[in-house]
Amino acid sequence: MTTESAPPEKSAPPATSGAPAQSSRSLAWTRRRHSAARFWREYRSHRAGVVGLVALVLIGLAAVFAPQLAGSDAQSVTNAPGKALESPSGEFPLGTDQFGRDLLSLLVWGARISLTVGLLAAFLSVAIGTVVGITAGHYRGWYATVMMRVTDWFLVMPTLVLAVALAAVMSRSIWTIILAIGVTTWPTTARLVRAQTLAVESRPYIERARALGGGHTHIMTRHVLPNVMPLVLAQTTLVISGAILTEATLAFLGLGDPTTVSWGGLLQDAREAGAVSAGDWWYLAPPGLAIAVVALAFTLCGRAVESVLNPRLGVSR
Repeated sequence: MTTESAPPEKSAPPATSGAPAQSSRSLAWTRRRHSAARFWREYRSHRAGVVGLVALVLIGLAAVFAPQLAGSDAQSVTNAPGKALESPSGEFPLGTDQFGRDLLSLLVWGARISLTVGLLAAFLSVAIGTVVGITAGHYRGWYATVMMRVTDWFLVMPTLVLAVALAAVMSRSIWTIILAIGVTTWPTTARLVRAQTLAVESRPYIERARALGGGHTHIMTRHVLPNVMPLVLAQTTLVISGAILTEATLAFLGLGDPTTVSWGGLLQDAREAGAVSAGDWWYLAPPGLAIAVVALAFTLCGRAVESVLNPRLGVSR
């Protein structure tokens, strides 16, 4: 009896391990796009937030294109185009400073320094506060006690006094101002983030993550941080306005970088030139109004972002 051999089995096609990963990545990006679209749709419903955003965009564009708008030699004292302390005219819409430089051009150049210092100082402050808040809320025990006592000490001490002390003992530069503001304004963020961390870690899925072997770093970065990021984002927009005001105050007190032009530095120059007693309002009003407008614009944006991320606040539109 002849036995027929069974036909060879067809080999299964190789599994494409990259397909599920690719689909999960595309799904994640789709969700992010939908979340961003939903955020923008809700943000646009806040009229005050839109006004603040438009103002920030215009001022930011002016700062970026300052060399094209104001000229690269607008800060030069030796090549000043006008006479000292000229009143506003067709040639100089905002008048001139004590050296004969066009104040409108100086105002455009000053936006670069003021915005840069405000943004970087705010990011440094929020970064320190976020790290301290998350770690203090996660580890508890003696570490949380020590960190919260340090936070309380910074909260009790006047922020401006600490910033002035740091700026006075260090070299006068932009980075000194950024460091002085960043290391003295983080306690409020730390308090808020710690409270949110305690609320997040009391939820059941954190216990499941621990039961499945999730370590401290995994829980803080994968579970706690994404849940506190909306609060951090809203806090950042609010801290920026305070950082810009603090930078202007330090520059007005003569603790800024003397080689750069900022809005606070313009106010300090006006005070030294006697613009207050002489009644040269065009030397004082433009930089002061610019500081107020930017601080107000960031505050409006921060309130709108906070309302979108947490609708229960009920912020007016």
